[in-house]
Formats: sequence, C-alpha cells, structure tokens
Amino acid sequence: MIDGDDTIIQPKPSLDTTIAALQTQEDGVLTATVYRGLSDLSSDDVSRLKPVWKTLAPAYRRRVVQELAEASEFNFDLDYRGLGFLGLDDDDAGVREAAIGALWIDESTELMARLLELAQWDESNAVRAAAISELGRFLLLGEYGDIPEREATRAQDVIVGLLTDEHEELEVRRRALEAIANSSHEIVTEAIEEAYQSDERLMRVSAVFAMGRTNDARWGASILREMSSPDPELRYEAARAAGEVGLTEAVPLLGRLAVDNDRETQEVAVWSLGEIGGREAMRILSALAERAQDSGDDDLIEAIDDAIAEASMVGGELDFDLLDFDPDDGFDEYPDEDDDEA
Repeated sequence: MIDGDDTIIQPKPSLDTTIAALQTQEDGVLTATVYRGLSDLSSDDVSRLKPVWKTLAPAYRRRVVQELAEASEFNFDLDYRGLGFLGLDDDDAGVREAAIGALWIDESTELMARLLELAQWDESNAVRAAAISELGRFLLLGEYGDIPEREATRAQDVIVGLLTDEHEELEVRRRALEAIANSSHEIVTEAIEEAYQSDERLMRVSAVFAMGRTNDARWGASILREMSSPDPELRYEAARAAGEVGLTEAVPLLGRLAVDNDRETQEVAVWSLGEIGGREAMRILSALAERAQDSGDDDLIEAIDDAIAEASMVGGELDFDLLDFDPDDGFDEYPDEDDDEA
C-alpha cells in the first residue's frame, strides 16, 4: 500500500501471523509484526489471542506490554487498548501494572471502573498504586466535564477514602494524594499541607508533585524552597511544579537546574522554562541552547528547541543579550524551615 506521499505502508499482519511471531520471539527482539499485529485488536481478536497469551512466560508478557506501551507513546497510530484490557486480568501483577500504562490513551468510563476495582482490591500494592495514578487523569476529565459528574464524584470518593485511610500502604496513599490534586475537591489544600509536613520523605515528594498539579500560586514559596533542596527527587518535582504553576520567580533557579548533573532534572527544568516563558526564560533557554550546541548534545538541543517554541507562545522574545546568564553559578543555600509557608 502507498499513501499520498508515495510512502510505502506495510499492511497489518494477520492475527495468525502475529501470534506465530509472538510465540517465536520470547528470547529476542520484538519485530514489527508484533508491534503492528497487536495494534487495533477487535474483541474477536482478543478472544483468539487470550489462550495463546496465557501460555507465554510472565516475564515475556510483561516485556511485550511494556515495550508496546512505550511505542504507542511515540507512534499515535498504534492502539493497544485491546491488549491492555486483556492484561488487566492477567495472573501476573507485573503484567497488570504494565497494562495500566498501555491504556494511557483510553478515556472510557469502562476503564475508569476497572481502575477503581484495581485501586481498591488488587492483591498487589504496586498495581493498586499504578491504578490510582492513572485515575488522576480521570479526575481531571471530570473537572473539564468530559465524563459524567456522577462518575467523577465516585472516583473522587474512592481516592479520598484511600488517601485518608491511615492503615493503607504509603505508596497507595501518596499516589492518592497526587491523583486527587487533579480535582477541586475540598480536601486538596489540607491534604497537601499535611503531606508536606510528613516525616515520610516520599510523602513530601508527592506533596510537591501535587502542588504543581493544583496550578495554584499559593504553593510558590514551598516550590521555590524545594528547588534548592539537597534531595534530587524533591528538586526534580519542584522544578516541574514551577512550570505547571507558571512561577516566574523560579526562572533563575530553573536556569541552574537545567545544568544539573541529573539528566531528568535538566530536562524538566528546560520544560518548565518553556512553560513559564517571558524574556528572562527565553534568554536562559537561548544560552542553554548555545551550550548544548557546543557539547553536541542533540537530545538536549531538541528539548530546548521545544521549550523555546513553547515560551515564544507565552510572551517570550528572541533578540536579546545572552551574556548575563551563567548557568554554572552555584545554587543558593537550602532555606531554613522557618522561611517556608504552608
């Protein structure tokens, strides 16, 4: 088959061909046959695949679902919802967890109902936590009115129940905090404040994550404080939250985090500079672009280019002097606890 640009498009392989390839690639690299053949499965396809799928080793099933989920994030023509729903009922917890990730594109109330079941009753805390995290986007859909109010309220009630249950596992409660922050539920502010004062480091990390999700400037002082934290995970989450909140005061610190030794922190700082925009952010991004060009860092150059494009849409400018910004300057000292505000 040839499209309008004379590009050769390979036809989707038959299910029989796909199953045969799946059965023979357990110890090797997945081929295009598997990637294309397991996309857009009909209910009949899933029924035929299911008995064969169960015969595959759990580790292999996990790998297949994980790799296909990652592929679908880069190629929107790939749709693994059929395989994802099959994976939700898998005997292996790792497959169930991976299947949740493969269904990131699905916005159906059918999936929301399955996630609510997994969040409350799955035997694996990792699966429960993954389900709760995914429910966060359904809470956001509820805020936009894209799912029925009754369904959104039901999801909120379950998430709040898990968050406030002191007998729940830490991982479950922190993911519940992150999820409920996507809503306007009355508990959000108090829950974030309580989590931020927690003795549990991971709960504090989730509190900073949740601050960003609220898009509420009230958390500005706390976010700025954590951008200078000695804890790299807190720095990362604060850098991301600064971009989500649009915290202009964070721009100089983001410029320094953009040359952090941790690559993920670098990239999220660049992203946040693009989200905040403005003259100063554009100046820093342009200086960072020159630095990345000098080092030949193509991936970082691409991230910076994307951020510059985003910043230019929120009021940035491109023609200015770059000499004032030195990203090698050190961080400010981590502020005292007394300087923070809830």
